[in-house]
This record gives sequence, C-alpha cells and structure tokens, in this order.
Amino acid sequence: MMNSNDIKKWCDERIIREEIDKYRDYEQDFINDQKIEAILSSSKEPDSSQVNDILDKSLAIETLSMEETAMLLNVKDPDLWEKMAEIAGKIKRKVYDNRIVTFAPLYISNLCVNEWLYCGFRAGNVQTKRRMLTLDEVKRETENLAGKIGPKRLIVVYGEHPETDVDYIRDTIQAIYSVQVKTKNGYGTIRRVNVNAAPLPVAGLSELHRTGIGTYQVFQETYHHGTYRKVHPSDTIKGDYSWRLYSMHRAMEAGVDDVGIGVLFGLHDWQFEVLGLVRHAHELEEKFNIGPHTISFPRLEPAAHTPFATNSGYRLSDEDFKKVIIALRLAVPYTGMILTARESADLRREMIPWGITQVDASSKIGIGAYSDRYERQEGERQQFILGDTRSLEEVIRQLAEMGYISSFCTAGYRCGRTGECIMDLLKTGNEGKFCKLNAILTFREWLDDFASPETQRIGEELIIKEIEEVKKTNPGAYSKLVEYYERIKNGDRDLYF
Repeated sequence: MMNSNDIKKWCDERIIREEIDKYRDYEQDFINDQKIEAILSSSKEPDSSQVNDILDKSLAIETLSMEETAMLLNVKDPDLWEKMAEIAGKIKRKVYDNRIVTFAPLYISNLCVNEWLYCGFRAGNVQTKRRMLTLDEVKRETENLAGKIGPKRLIVVYGEHPETDVDYIRDTIQAIYSVQVKTKNGYGTIRRVNVNAAPLPVAGLSELHRTGIGTYQVFQETYHHGTYRKVHPSDTIKGDYSWRLYSMHRAMEAGVDDVGIGVLFGLHDWQFEVLGLVRHAHELEEKFNIGPHTISFPRLEPAAHTPFATNSGYRLSDEDFKKVIIALRLAVPYTGMILTARESADLRREMIPWGITQVDASSKIGIGAYSDRYERQEGERQQFILGDTRSLEEVIRQLAEMGYISSFCTAGYRCGRTGECIMDLLKTGNEGKFCKLNAILTFREWLDDFASPETQRIGEELIIKEIEEVKKTNPGAYSKLVEYYERIKNGDRDLYF
C-alpha cells in the first residue's frame, strides 16, 4: 500500500491544466449556468403546433436545441406528454429497432481519494469495506459472469486512487479478455469491456484505447457549477469541475470515440441537468462530429453512512424521472440510453418502450460479489443499494414477452463501427441492418448456453419472427444469416456481421 505522502503527491500532479485549457473557448467552460437558467426561465408553455414541429425534428434524428428542449420540458398538458412518449418510442424503434442491449456491471476497486458528499465510497467513509481485486480475482469474477450468467459486455467500475490508476485498469481489462470458460453448449467470453472510471489524461486514455476498451464513461454528476462545488470539496481531484467536464474531449483526442455522459439526478434541478446534457452533446458534435454514444441518468440512491444521499433537496420523483427519459430521447435521438438496476423492475418495464436501449441484469455491485456468492445487499460493500435484483434470465424472458430481442452483440467495436461511423449509421437508420442480424445470432448463443427450457421456448418464438422479418426486409443477408444461425446451433460461437 502507498503511504499518505505518495498519495498526496499523486493527487497534486493528477490534473494537467493544459489538457483543460486547450479545449476551452475564450477560457470559459462550454456549460454556461446563467444561459441555461435564462433559457429555462424565459421558456413558455408551448402549444400543440409548436410541440409537433419539435417532434418532427426529433423524428428526423436531429439534435434539439436547448431552447427547443426547454419548451418540451414546459409542457403541462398530460395528453401532449403522452404524445411525446409515443414519439420517443417511435424514434427508438427507428434508430435501434426492437433490440435491447444487455450488460453487467463489474466493480473492481472501491479505493478512493475523493470526498463527494453523496457517495458511499468516499474516502472519509471509514465503515466502507475497502478492496481492490487482484488479477486472479478479476478472472474469477469474469469466469462466473461469462460461464454462469452469460453477458458479453461489461461496464467495469473503479474508484480514483493511485493504486488503481491506468496501469491497473489496463491489466484488469486484459485479464477479463483472457477468460474463456466452457458453457452448456459452447464457451463464454467477455467481448466488450466498457469503462466507468475517473477522468484520465490523454496519455492514459491512449493506453486504454490500445488495450481495446469499448465506451469510456465519465458522468459530470451535476452540470451546475455551484452545486458541483458544494458536493465535491475543492481540495480533492474531483473538486475540479473543468477537469471532469473535458474528459470526453481528451478521450476523443486519444482515439476513444465511443463516450458516455451522464448526470446523477437528485443533486440539482432536473430541468437544468437535462439542458446540461443536451449542451454537452452539442459540444461533442460541434468539436468532433461525434455525439455521445450513450447517456445515463442514474438517480441519487441511499448509501451506507451517507446522510446527504437522502437529504439533497432535489430528489427526483418517478413522474419527473419519466419526463427526463422522454425529453432526452427526443432531444438527442441517436444516442443510446441506459436504464440501470438502480431502478425497480416495474419502473424499468414501464420506461423501456420510451427509448431505453441498454439494461443490466444479474447485477452485483460489491467488490468481488460475483465470486463471493453473498445474496443479500450490504451497504458497506456497495456504492448504493440496487432496486432491481432480477436475474438476467428473468429480464430477458420479460423483454421477449414484450417483443424485444435481447442483444449481446459486440461486433461494431471489432468491425470499426464506432465514433463517427456509428453516428452516421444511427442518424440514417442503417445501424439496425447489422445489429438486428447480430442480435439474432447472439441471442441464439445465450439461449443455447444459459436459458431454462421455458425461456428458450419464449426466445425461440421471437427469433422465428425476427428471421422472417430479415427475409422480407434484408433479403441480401438472409442466406448468410441462416448459415451462421445453424452453425451457432451446432456449437460455433462469436459469428457476426
């Protein structure tokens, strides 16, 4: 373990000021609190014709302006919100069809040097059980995930600490990719590792790019400067708003062109945060011609020995949370939208048709939790308490009954369909031509390797319909799809378009 002097030195040298300033215009952050507040305060309730004009723009897969988004947030008529929800669902189907991507979170370390008031992993929370996994432990976690549950994508999560810096992140990702484990009819591997970690410098991000990461996630937590200062002490790394804000700029420079942004709803006014996310999407589009690959919208949840988490003053109701999801699907129509197991099973089921594209399941968020086999949630081992503890099989079966095919596809990353390429495919509606095919193949894999007979029956009924749809709408790919499909039924794995 490092001593306190070494940790302090690392913290003091962490932020590279020129890797902030080079991206700023006129020495100002691209988030202007006063402008956002002015837009919100001046926005009036729109009439139905104004709403329809905005919805037409969303349906054309064009990013809305902050002013247009604010108008939607000001809608008071419940019937108009119903229409907005309907259009949000149409956009989701236009861009992503009926696919829902599945993944699992893997928490690898909860060592942290920061003191954020709302987090159970903050350095000052002495009741938290601290742990960083060894590489052998990472492999054991991966074996349980890939061999017994079946996700093909992980989001790996790390605290900010010198012992879990980029070298450790790289080594743990390589350990995950190295695992191949026997399953019922084939073998299981993790094919895409997405990373949720602290802001990194360009050199560190370049190292992760060479390692082969998928999406790099950094959530701003709150876009409101004053609130950010309140909940992140200024004498910590996370207290630097701009270092965090320009994380995605550094990622793009390093070649990591699939990036995920997000807000922890419950720290500040939710309408302000929605406009902050929209402005962030604009900034990435303007600077790099690539918007966010995903947007996440976790809500502040209770955390062990963390009273602020239940007393922030901005707790987001279920009704307003639904409005957040609808508004973001309309405002940034091409982006992937992630709804995690923080939320209840009932709420997730209700919200999926409004534009959600990714969900997790069989989720355990304690360090080493997939190997330790403890069933109950323990606050001292987790960053927060989950709302949906269903298994992946339960979630997949429900999705199939709703008409959604669970996709385990990771082909885009390995075929170069990332960044600007995937943005063009999403905005033109062509991404689904590849992804529907790969969804069918990977769903077949999962059914053969992990599903119970009942789930297999329900899944196969859906697959038959999906293959018939491909025959009608994409006949040029049909024969190759059938060939790959039969090979997978006979034990081949990881075939993709």
